[in-house]
Amino acid sequence: MISAVRATCIALLAAGAIACGSSAFSIGSVSVDASYTCPTGASNAPYDLHATAATDNPTGQAVDVRSVSAVLVLAAVHGAWQQKVGSEYDAGQVQFSPKSIGASSKAKLQVTIPSACTNGPRPAATADYGDYTVKLTVTTSAGTFKLTSTNQHRIQAG
Repeated sequence: MISAVRATCIALLAAGAIACGSSAFSIGSVSVDASYTCPTGASNAPYDLHATAATDNPTGQAVDVRSVSAVLVLAAVHGAWQQKVGSEYDAGQVQFSPKSIGASSKAKLQVTIPSACTNGPRPAATADYGDYTVKLTVTTSAGTFKLTSTNQHRIQAG
């Protein structure tokens, strides 16, 4: 008789799941701050965007996180937005923690992405905003992972 867990694993494998029963380090489920309101009159005003990714290290040794880089891609606009859909902002190497994921453990990788916004001297007459998808490249001792946020980050005119 097949256990419920094993039956689920077999069903997931048949459906094309990759990580069922995997014993390899993995990173996934990247989420980012939902929105930021850019103040009226701001000119290249800095702010921090936060991302979180779930890590799973079922291996017998720690995995070191060596670097994280981030790119924001404009996915949609509304109103008078200065950039076009598809525009990219490469934040380069960004801050993150933890630096190591222990053996046989799970952790949340916390990422801080420096960003900035510009908004006109008068309040927007319409709801002006841009929605950004965040792409992370995480380099670890277990390999390099290219991830895309499951939600978008909205920058809206204040």
